[in-house]
Amino acid sequence: MEFLQPPGWVRPKGYSNGVAGSGRMVFVAGQVGWDQNERFQTDDLVGQVRQSLGNIVAILAQAGARPEHIVRMNWYLADREEYNARLDEIGEAYREIIGLHFPAMTALQIAGFVERGAKIEIEATAMVPD
Repeated sequence: MEFLQPPGWVRPKGYSNGVAGSGRMVFVAGQVGWDQNERFQTDDLVGQVRQSLGNIVAILAQAGARPEHIVRMNWYLADREEYNARLDEIGEAYREIIGLHFPAMTALQIAGFVERGAKIEIEATAMVPD
């Protein structure tokens, strides 16, 4: 895996501008912050981020992939102000579950989720080396 950082660009915080790799691709559908029984255990944003990331890691494991194989993540947010206000806590949860691995990422505030009660949905793409 190669992290792409054009010369002279400011290094992004918490993500990479681009990632190149080769191998088996694994696509993880958007994961909201509910458990394996599709029940929200919390309405707290950080708690839902933690659950969403844990769900992604569990799905990756089914393909023989690990968090360090993630090359792209898309984060869909209910409230960007709450997200930005709690970035330190979200970063701590991220590092606990994913580690010090920062793939290419996009974060968007959206109008709403299909799953009532969701505050976040995260999808991931991983590249498992041959």
